[in-house]
Amino acid sequence: MDNRAQVREFLTSRRARITPDQAGLPAYGGNRRVKGLRREEVALLAGVSIDYYIRMERGDLAGASEAVLDGVANALQLDEAEREHLRVLARSAGPTATRRARPSPTTVRPVIQQVLDAITEAPAWIRNARHDILAMNPLARALYSPVLDSAAAGATAKRAANTTRFIYLDPAAREFFVDYDRIATDAAAMLRLEAGRNPHDKDLITLVGELSTQSELFRQHWASHNVKFHRSGRKRLRHPAVGELDLNFEAMELPSEPGLRLNLYTADPDTPAADGLKLLASWAATRAIDNTDTRNAHDIR
Repeated sequence: MDNRAQVREFLTSRRARITPDQAGLPAYGGNRRVKGLRREEVALLAGVSIDYYIRMERGDLAGASEAVLDGVANALQLDEAEREHLRVLARSAGPTATRRARPSPTTVRPVIQQVLDAITEAPAWIRNARHDILAMNPLARALYSPVLDSAAAGATAKRAANTTRFIYLDPAAREFFVDYDRIATDAAAMLRLEAGRNPHDKDLITLVGELSTQSELFRQHWASHNVKFHRSGRKRLRHPAVGELDLNFEAMELPSEPGLRLNLYTADPDTPAADGLKLLASWAATRAIDNTDTRNAHDIR
């Protein structure tokens, strides 16, 4: 992905959303030709020359100091994820920046699967930065069965199921995710953040191209240049076997496995969601027995 284009479009989109009033500047007259702040207003607020800021907005962040980046971030009122994205784009523009892709992991060590299996009362699973599902415990497999069973999610013998493919390419996602609009917006924003970190990942480029070709909604979200961290919050899922589940989630990076994240879902005690997880565990156990019986019957024949 083109670093200069990412920088240009990100800065332009952030500038367009800030009004002079929000920035504490007087709005001279009501006939402004630009949406949001002018470049010279951003330069004034950031404490840099107009020529320097114009160079930055044209996509050249090479050599920009931390102080300059902080000044621009403050002027554009960037949140934590946006500030990180700007710093990452600046590092990628530097003369020592690597142009080699850092492939996202596609497998996990056996001990990681053992850790997941040891978590018996909460769905737990591992994904990479492209949102490929790499490992799950039994409860997570049961919870995300609509994703794993989805042809649109892309699971094959050589490729893992991908949650963002499911979100944008399978109509069933609107039923599964109760807050579908937020989930879809966040998924694209997380991929955009990863595109800044790893712009030369061929598999990521392929995924973005596939989604852009097949989903108008993804194209709109991708063009917004929004970025977002995915750390904690609530997720409401509508499971076909147990109904709606209102769950807490924690997403944690694994220091021993760069590029991998552990997602863990829990329910508040003494709530319908807690009862739903118990029901889900029972459903998963029954499903496993049925699958075993089916395999045994085929073996006998």
